[in-house]
Amino acid sequence: MPLTRRALSGQALAALATAGLAQLLWSRDVVAGAVRPALGAWLTDLAEMTRALRGRQLGEREFQRLLDDLCERVDPADLHAAVDLDALMARAALPDTGARSVDVDLAALAGAPRLGFGQRVFACRRGRAIVPHGHDDLCTAFIVLSGRWRGRHYDRLETHADHYVIRPTSDREFAPGDHSTVSDHRDNVHWFQAETDRAFVFNVHVACHGRGGGSRVYLDPDGERLPGGAIRAAKLDKLACVARYGG
Repeated sequence: MPLTRRALSGQALAALATAGLAQLLWSRDVVAGAVRPALGAWLTDLAEMTRALRGRQLGEREFQRLLDDLCERVDPADLHAAVDLDALMARAALPDTGARSVDVDLAALAGAPRLGFGQRVFACRRGRAIVPHGHDDLCTAFIVLSGRWRGRHYDRLETHADHYVIRPTSDREFAPGDHSTVSDHRDNVHWFQAETDRAFVFNVHVACHGRGGGSRVYLDPDGERLPGGAIRAAKLDKLACVARYGG
């Protein structure tokens, strides 16, 4: 019997539901044990900040400043205890180019608070990269868990249909415990290249007000040089960006 459109749609929805459940189980399988008290307090502070941001009691610039302060206070050992990098590696081999991205769910830890923001681990082998990209309506933080990275950041000066105008703000090494933050207002574009055989960063991301859903915009930072140190950075699709900058 030929499949009807309704049957095909049902199969597609079932496949998506299965994939979503698999991702949920995977994200919970790479966290370990109970949350340490200091990390639980840290997660609670970030959850409260997130609610204040979305409720417009906190502006995006102030949120980013507080996020920087919060990242200074987190103990990398607590994050290591919460995220099982060995389990992650067993389930997700490092790619030949670009980065492996795995969602994690710290709310699954015993004693963890309700969160309301996304968490993810990025992993690369030496010479591979989290390719250059910017964001819309997103505040995000990277905290290095393991290995060393070269991290480059750029302010977004102008937004156009096919490009951004950006200006470099920093280019430095990141070691375990180091962090950076991104928003629409400061260091909107970032690019991280692994400098050790294995390198991991923990990421938290908050869609600020739902205007753009926290979308990612892939860019070419090796574009036309403009007056004042600015760069005309063409927008790329993900595959083209990974092919050019993924290592």
